[in-house]
Amino acid sequence: MTPPGISRGVLVTRPEPGLSETLAAVSAAGWVPYASPALCITPHSLRALPSRFAACVLTSGQAVQAAQAALPSTCPVYAVGDRTAQRAQLAGFVGVQSAQGDAEALAALIIRTGTPASGPLLLLSGARQGMELASRLRQAGFRVVRRVAYTARPARQIAPDVLCALQVGEISHTLFFSSESAASWMAALPDASRGAVCRTTAIVISQAAAAVLEKAGWTHIIVARKPNAQAMLAALGVCTVDRA
Repeated sequence: MTPPGISRGVLVTRPEPGLSETLAAVSAAGWVPYASPALCITPHSLRALPSRFAACVLTSGQAVQAAQAALPSTCPVYAVGDRTAQRAQLAGFVGVQSAQGDAEALAALIIRTGTPASGPLLLLSGARQGMELASRLRQAGFRVVRRVAYTARPARQIAPDVLCALQVGEISHTLFFSSESAASWMAALPDASRGAVCRTTAIVISQAAAAVLEKAGWTHIIVARKPNAQAMLAALGVCTVDRA
């Protein structure tokens, strides 16, 4: 339920791919979405790879493009969540399993259903990401080849229309999809707008993201029940503000 008198604006800090679909979902729920990506994504071309992998491991939908360019569609895919799995399927991969969660859930799925003797795993992640997952899988006996599929750089500034909407109180909620994006977006935010944004309700994908915002002075934070976009949108709910 949306309290009476609350603004309808929702700030979405997710980069593409994912930003457009989230904006559409927020709008369909009756809110007014504002796009403000916290990260700028640069895809990477993969250097020479061994000829065969038992499976590809995707920690993000951002890595699907690199997988599509480097692997046959018949290569089995382990995806961190349902949206990443769907993107892999749309890219042509025919054997896709979703961990429906985070990196911990992804490791558990691979260990439960995979066999180290089947061959090496190709782990595709962002720069400076995926190391803990690779280590966990190696401890379980898997051979892991990790490659950087993209680089995520912090946004340098916040768009003027977003800052204006914050200052006049048009935004009531802010969505953060990772601790990295939360830290990056806050770093780009001018000090003059910090008070206004910290008065919005933050909906975050994890406790790690919540911790970043707590240090920044946020007063109302909701952690999604599951670490995925669907759970975050469920926490946002349907806007019942009078649109008149």
